[in-house]
Amino acid sequence: MTGKREAVSILIGLFVLTACGGTQGGGGGTTAASVAIVPGGPHPYFEPMRGAIADATTDFKLTKGSFEVPTDWKQDLQNQLLTSLASKGYNGFGIFPTDGDAANGIVSQLVSRGDPVVAVGGCVHEPTKTSFCLATDVGASAYTAAKAVIQAMGGKGVLLHGTGLLTDPNTQLRDQAVKKAVGEAGSSVTLITLADIDKDAQTADTAINQALAAHKDITGIVTTAYNPTVAAAKALRTLGDKRIKMVGIDDDPTTLAAVKDGFLVGSMGQNPYGQAYIGAYALDQMHRGCKKKSDAPYFIDSGTLLISPDKTTTYANDFKALTKQITDGFKAKYLSC
Repeated sequence: MTGKREAVSILIGLFVLTACGGTQGGGGGTTAASVAIVPGGPHPYFEPMRGAIADATTDFKLTKGSFEVPTDWKQDLQNQLLTSLASKGYNGFGIFPTDGDAANGIVSQLVSRGDPVVAVGGCVHEPTKTSFCLATDVGASAYTAAKAVIQAMGGKGVLLHGTGLLTDPNTQLRDQAVKKAVGEAGSSVTLITLADIDKDAQTADTAINQALAAHKDITGIVTTAYNPTVAAAKALRTLGDKRIKMVGIDDDPTTLAAVKDGFLVGSMGQNPYGQAYIGAYALDQMHRGCKKKSDAPYFIDSGTLLISPDKTTTYANDFKALTKQITDGFKAKYLSC
């Protein structure tokens, strides 16, 4: 394996070479951008971004667009992938950071070339050279979910919270939001938290089923990560009595079927398609010379909604309409061109 000093030298050398390439640098370019959407690692949440960058490439006439995923959730692997894409001529990057702090290193390298970077799905921690973060207001979403579950529980009982990877910049915000909702319910609700169970389906299945077996008094479940939601939806269908009330997150078919059949109160929908699509538009505009307005916010809410049984067939249209609305108004609201 390459040593750390050697790896840094290679990385810096590559950026020096590509920065001197004349037409490589972004910002003020007369041609359309070449945009890459790069999550922090493999996860089903990001799959809608694949279609989003394909649509954005067509709709915005990008020079090229690509969706690329590191093989594992390691910042070094994401750095290597971004470096490789930069060497292939990509000059606009939408990233979900593997590590909210450590990602700032590669972001600074890309921006030093003149290539704009936006965060999609999860924010790079500030201060950062990332121009925008297009993501769910995860705190508000988790709070809404927890409040809905507590209400369905009749305001009392034992609430299980299954959440995501501790390195995910969104996990802490979700955890704080659920604790806030539980705190507002007073001593009537007891909280059990299972963190770091979103690595894969098997991890989530094991953790959820062990918790249900160990705590027979659980009366509510809120899950704020993809795999725990699917695992809990399966577990509740197996139990079959609908005694335990639950709100999950995202729109896996298993989750939606459980919502439709009444095993879940609902699931908090997010907008990964819109995050990548709007991000690609913003990157192209900045590559062409637009600048972020001085008063523009870093965080832009890409939208969320509670998918209740009556919305399981219509929520996708709601998100598409919201994505178009944000995109249409983005330049006037956030950019100076």
